[in-house]
Amino acid sequence: MSDYKINFDNLKWESPLAGVRFKRYISGKKQIRLVEYRKEFVEPHWCTKGHIGYVIAGELEIDFNGTFIQYKSGDAILIPTGENSKHKARIISEIATVYLVEDI
Repeated sequence: MSDYKINFDNLKWESPLAGVRFKRYISGKKQIRLVEYRKEFVEPHWCTKGHIGYVIAGELEIDFNGTFIQYKSGDAILIPTGENSKHKARIISEIATVYLVEDI
């Protein structure tokens, strides 16, 4: 894999929890993930990691400690790192596909 081109077709799917799978590419302290969420996905803990992303297909809702924001295909996601931005995702459509860039 070139440092200038990531071919997700050549990466294996990982599935750490029921209802979610992703392909991941790591470079230095960044990871890029192509994530496929299914409606049955339940996030077990509040996430405090930062995410920059783009909803490729589907629809999801992110709970920011009681403030709910819906994202649909074509929307960008920008979540800063930290307790003030803690969040949990809930999938509204049957499947939501999201591209994410994160610090690791």
